[in-house]
Parts: sequence; structure tokens; C-alpha cells
Amino acid sequence: MIIKILVLTMVLILTVWAVRARINLRRRRAFDVTDSARASPASMAIAELIAIAGGVYLSLMLFVSFLKITLPDRITISHLQLDPLAVIAIVVALLQPIFLSLYSYCCKK
Repeated sequence: MIIKILVLTMVLILTVWAVRARINLRRRRAFDVTDSARASPASMAIAELIAIAGGVYLSLMLFVSFLKITLPDRITISHLQLDPLAVIAIVVALLQPIFLSLYSYCCKK
């Protein structure tokens, strides 16, 4: 039970950290929406996070099918059955803005 709570807490912290990093990256790029309806930075960050996860998932699907790698259809993580490629795609999409923030912090010019 404690392990489930720790894993869930880690996933929640990672998600919040990734969204905040993406918001900060977007502010640095000075992205401006000219439409009449303006989305909040958090909603744009979440939409971008989902889009990146979808792109990574499609790339992984093409990679796995091209190399004819056999993967299990589902993996079970605390009573949740998930697609392993979807889990990898979401983790990569969550880690990407964090690594970009760390890279820009370490290599400021």
C-alpha cells in the first residue's frame, strides 16, 4: 500500500514538474496567441505534453513494428493494465521538458 502511494506521489510530482518546466520554456520563447480566446499557460503546456506523448507513442509503434519486436500487450502496475509503449511515451514526454530546462540552465549563453 505504501509503495502504491509513493509511486502515485512520484508520478504526480513528475507531472507537475514537467508542466511547470514547459510553462517556463514557453514564457522564455515569448509565445503569443493572437486568437480572441486565450488559453492559459497550464492548458497549453498540458496540451503540448499530450501531443508529444502521442508523437512518441506513434514513433515507438513504428519502431517496434519495423523491427518486429514482441512486447506484452499489457503490463500491470498496481491493478492497472497499461500498454507498455504508452507508459514509455508518457514518461519520455514528462522527462523531456525537465531535461530541456536543466540543459538550458546548465548551458546558458
